Formats: sequence, structure tokens, C-alpha cells
Amino acid sequence: MMRVLVAGASGVLGRAILPLLVQRGSVVLGITRSERGCRTVEGLGARGIICDVFDADKLRSVTTAFAPDVILHQLTDLPDQAGEIATRQSANARIRIEGTTNLLAAAEAAGHPRFLAQSVAWDLEPGSDTAHGVAFLERSVLTYGGVVLRYGRLYGAGTYYPDEPPAEPRLAVDSAAQATVALFDASTGIRELID
Repeated sequence: MMRVLVAGASGVLGRAILPLLVQRGSVVLGITRSERGCRTVEGLGARGIICDVFDADKLRSVTTAFAPDVILHQLTDLPDQAGEIATRQSANARIRIEGTTNLLAAAEAAGHPRFLAQSVAWDLEPGSDTAHGVAFLERSVLTYGGVVLRYGRLYGAGTYYPDEPPAEPRLAVDSAAQATVALFDASTGIRELID
């Protein structure tokens, strides 16, 4: 049985991925920052644990105790409303920089499991916090020997686009979840996941 740690397990993509992993018979630990998120994770059949990715010591302890075969980095810090994204650039960049750094350090401490991380498939404003955070995440994950998953703009239930697909590049959230699980054995590099 594969042991999979999902960081950002209660997010849009995490919620779509967890049931697929449980159905495959994987042992799944979902990390989330809140009681509500933990209940969501457990309701999807995985074990949930509250752990802030910015708490490097606790994250390392949780990760090494679980001893995952795969770590899936689905961490973001995005608002509930798409119109507020611009106001959260620095928070989202922080999670992609400091959060990624802490998660990769925890992975190293846990014996260097496979590592896959969420990124984006569209062009970002050069010099923006978002572009800086994404570049840091991708560089760090590739240096570790992991896989960068560049998703198109997600659409479907729970996304910013529940009813109408957004501009390209785009990807249905259920398709994104299936593609992610199918790439657990992929060699290091960048994979673009779009419709």
C-alpha cells in the first residue's frame, strides 16, 4: 500500500484527489490548517491532521512519523473569491516559497520520498510576487528531483469557474485530479496539465 501525504488536502484539488487515492487503497494523510479542513479530509476517507506548513518543526515531525512514499504539494493561499486574488499575492507567494522550503526539508528528513507540486500553466506578470513564488517553487522542486505539475485554470465544482470554463489554458478539476494520481511514478521534470 502506497503511503501518500497530501499538503493542502482540503483545497479544491486536494478534495478531488483524496477519494481517488482512497479508492486505490493508498494510506493517505491530509495536512490542513483548520478543524474544518480536517473534518473535510476525514469525510473523504483519509486521515486528517492540523499542521501549519509554516511550523517547520511540527511539519517535519508529522512527515517523518508518517513516512510517506509520495508527498503531494497542493498548497496555496488563495481567497474564496476570484476578484480578491490580487490582494493575496504576497500570502500566496509566501506559501510557495516558505511553505515549499519547509515541505521539502520535511521530505528530506523523511527519507526523500517522491515529491509532486502544484504550479500554473499560464503566463504570470513578470516581477510580480506570484511569478517570483512560482519560479522559486519550480526551481526548488526540480532541484529536489521532484515533479512540477503546471495546471491550467481549474474549472468545475468548487473552483472559481463552477459553471463556465475560463480562458485557456484550462483543465477540469476532476481531470486534474486523475492526471495528478497518474503521474505519481513520473520522472523528475515539468508536466503541463491542460485540456
